Amino acid sequence: MSCLSEADQDRILAAVDEAFETQIAFLSDLVRCVSLRGQEADVQSRVEAALLERGYDVSRQTIDPTLIGRHPAFSPATVSYENSWNVIAVQNPAITEGRSLILNAHVDIVPTGDPKRWQDPPFEATRDDDWLYGRGSGDMKAGLSAAIFALDAIRAAGLELTAPVQIHSVVEEEITGNGAAMAVASGLTADVVLIPEPTDEKLVRANSGVIKFAITLHGTPAHPREVSGGVSAIEAAMRLIEHLRQLEARWNEEGAIQPFFHNVENPAALTIGTINGGEWIASVPSCCRFEGRIGFYPGDDPHERVRELEAFVARIAVDDPLIQRCPAPIVEWVGVVHAGYTLAPGSDAEGILAEAHAAAHAPNGPALNSYVMACYLDAAVYAVHAGIPSLVYGPIAENIHAIDERVSLASLRRVTKTIALFAATWCGVRSVADASHLPASHHD
Repeated sequence: MSCLSEADQDRILAAVDEAFETQIAFLSDLVRCVSLRGQEADVQSRVEAALLERGYDVSRQTIDPTLIGRHPAFSPATVSYENSWNVIAVQNPAITEGRSLILNAHVDIVPTGDPKRWQDPPFEATRDDDWLYGRGSGDMKAGLSAAIFALDAIRAAGLELTAPVQIHSVVEEEITGNGAAMAVASGLTADVVLIPEPTDEKLVRANSGVIKFAITLHGTPAHPREVSGGVSAIEAAMRLIEHLRQLEARWNEEGAIQPFFHNVENPAALTIGTINGGEWIASVPSCCRFEGRIGFYPGDDPHERVRELEAFVARIAVDDPLIQRCPAPIVEWVGVVHAGYTLAPGSDAEGILAEAHAAAHAPNGPALNSYVMACYLDAAVYAVHAGIPSLVYGPIAENIHAIDERVSLASLRRVTKTIALFAATWCGVRSVADASHLPASHHD
């Protein structure tokens, strides 16, 4: 690889292998932390301790709610951030000669659903051959472990980075993106950011913008003997969801003329994630609320898309015979309202990542492929609001946001090697006398 000797490369790769069982144990500890929204304190404390042990300059960064609505990186939020914080770790060289790097990963996870449907309890971190099972194993605590242990491997190889490196362990990625927004708003920038989301060892070329909403409908409650005088809020909500599929189809049609999106099956991907309605089993329901998300394209103004959805709902409320019998639907914005981004092909960062990927897969590995991810990614915050080239590349994982989520450990090993080689080449390295400042467990 350019700017990295073959001997240095071999030592880094060997260091990843040597520490990999320790990495799996660390990842398993992270998976055992039930880091649902608002419950991230335990996992962040563990991450903080691990980074302090390694000698980083570590700080807790709380999300400032007063920035919501004032700084464009932030999205609407409906919860307190009192017990949630980012962990920011920084390491600066004595003399900077290379290019700086941010490694970002989120620790928040989505709910498991009924744990009885899992083959093993979702927070046991069960290992079965090449797979580690558990909620958050793939999305994306494996990626966080890869970032930390990739930098460990560089030091274990007797090398030191010659440019500043930051690790951003953030909250709120799954709902608002406000953890990454806080990092950017506080001025934490670098020459590139790499985010090891589970991408099946591919590079994300483009990423959808996303808006997340809640819509409430009020009907007219009635007793079963007077059903004709009532209006079911649940039936009205179901009708409105059917109409929203028309909006999804319309936005999907736009993908045919969008760079990189013409082969994406469902770029808008309207998802109705929760629904709650009714008050009594034998009453016509008076209220129904559902929450969802819908995507759009890089370059689109998310607030224009917000207005478009609001106008669509208002028109349906007038035109649909059932919904027009209800008060006007109430549309709220309860999560991400953010633009997408595109990673322009041919950058130096992408070229170095491709070389690192090839070296980690040697001798007969595949070339680095790219694809579109039609969902929200924290990379958009760094790309759109800080102008930082954002590389999203991580391990093979299955069933993320689903039952029996799992990550491939062989893939995680390769990704850790790729990140280590990328960081060493991008930031530059120099030899050091020893790596004695590493925790003892990393020399086992």
